[in-house]
Order: sequence, then structure tokens, then C-alpha cells
Amino acid sequence: MRLLVTRRMTAAAEKAISEVFDATFRDSTAPLTEPEAIAALRENDAVLPTLGDPFNAGVLGTARRRARVLANFGAGFNHIDLQAARAAGIVVTNTPDVVTDATADIALTLILMTARRAGEGERLVRAGRWTGWHPTQMLGMHVTGRTVGIIGMGRIGQAIARRCHHGFGMPVIFHNRSAVTGLDLPARQVPLADLLAQADIVVTAVPGGGATRHLIGTAELAAMKPGAILVNIARGDVVDEAALIAALEAGQLAGAGLDVYEREPEVPEALRMREDVVLLPHLGTAIEEVRTDMALRALANLTAFFRGDAPPDRVA
Repeated sequence: MRLLVTRRMTAAAEKAISEVFDATFRDSTAPLTEPEAIAALRENDAVLPTLGDPFNAGVLGTARRRARVLANFGAGFNHIDLQAARAAGIVVTNTPDVVTDATADIALTLILMTARRAGEGERLVRAGRWTGWHPTQMLGMHVTGRTVGIIGMGRIGQAIARRCHHGFGMPVIFHNRSAVTGLDLPARQVPLADLLAQADIVVTAVPGGGATRHLIGTAELAAMKPGAILVNIARGDVVDEAALIAALEAGQLAGAGLDVYEREPEVPEALRMREDVVLLPHLGTAIEEVRTDMALRALANLTAFFRGDAPPDRVA
């Protein structure tokens, strides 16, 4: 079976994949172009795509398709049009679970860096502008005991909640599309408007694309508690970046911590120039063993599909 893997993987992952498939590993860090995505569907039995690869309706509707499965590398799949995939008879899978702890850790990194102005402080030291300690130097937000509001209480949201509650004694409130029960920590499910009004720190942990695009926009940012912090580790398009910039410029928020962006890798200059914003280059799962596990999870979905079994992580 011919397989195109759209980015290079860890050595362990490439070895495991190559033992099962006639695999080509595309030697580029950039997403596929649409013509490349069309060619991938025509020339391979399966594709292992990832963030940014444009499997939209136009690409998936192309004639002479050979590929029957897209085994996405990553939990998020907003770059794949699921409805178009179903119409084309193409199975789509993702890689949940293995990304949970690494992504939750990045959320806590952003919470602490933003609240304690750590990025700003490091830049001060590196630039040689630090003049020494004094009692009112770079005062930030005390995280311990603050209320965290988590939007999206799936695996990652719950992992963030556990870290906040057990590690920092933070009261946890959350908003989710459906009722969530059986949590292993005290947490209240509330309407989004109540979460925005009550939380000192708001963390987005919802899937990207579709109904969640611009879930946090002008109205939602205005509804946040004055001096609150926004952290996004979900997908870039969950937050309206133009609205976020306007809210920061107006002083509505104390700051923001972002690991994802609307048009990656483009990051607006208006965000890059702000000292009250922490910007990471999509590091959520950037751990070697996690990236290997993600590839192996995608491989497990592929082998199940071609064996005639139901892929364990099918999303379309």
C-alpha cells in the first residue's frame, strides 16, 4: 500500500511506518498546496496529513481519487472538510489521547508566563535593560486561588482543570456543549456568559473549525472580567485575532497567552509587538515521545482500516 506522509516524523515513527507501508515522507515543513493535496489523493492508497494540509471540498472532490483514508496526525482536524470526505467515501481518523498531557502542560505554561509576565521579564534581562530588583517591579497576577474558566471540557480541558485545581488551588468553572459528569475534581458547568464574567483566567480547549470558529470574538472579550487573561491552546481560529488585538489595545484584558494562530505561521505584528502577550510557536505536543506516539496512533488507524476493521479513532 502506498502512503504519503506529508511531513517528516521522528526516526522511530518513520521506521515503524516504513515497516508496514510503502511510505514516502515529504521533505518539507510547509503544508501541502492544493495541487499537491490533489496529487496525493490520486497517487496514494492513503495519506497521513497534518495541520494546514488543505483537504477541503475542492480537493476531496477531485476525480480519479485512489486514496481511501486520511489518517490525520494530530487531535485537531479543522483542515479537513469532514462532510466532503464523507461524500467522497474517504475515511478520516485523528490521534486523540496521546496529546492530552503535553497540551495541558503548555496551557499551564502560558497561564504562568502571562500572569507573571515571564516573557516580558526575560526580554528585559536579555536586552540588558534590567536595573535590579525593587518592590514594584513587574507586578503580575497571583495565580494561586484564582478562578479558571475552561471552554471545552474534553480530555485536554479536564487535564488542565486537574493541574489548576490540584496544583494551584484554583476554583474551576467550565463551559461545554453537552453535560459533563463523572469529573474527578470539583468543577461547575456554567453558561459561556457566566464563565466569561467570573473567570480570572479563560482557557480555550475546544476543537477548531466549524461552530467554534471565532467562538471568542468582540462580544465575548468585552464580557470577560476586567483584568482577566485569555489563553488559547485549541485552534487559532477559535479566537478572533482582530478582536483580541482591539481588546488588548483598549486595556480590557491583563494579557493573553497563545500557542496557536488564525493564519499560522503568520502572527500579526500588533500581537508580536505587545509586552502583555506571550506567543509560542505551536509547541502543544512538541515532545519527541509524544510526536512518536501520535504517529503510531495514526499508523494503528491505517492498519486497522486496511485490515478491514473499524479504525479506533475514526471521525468521518
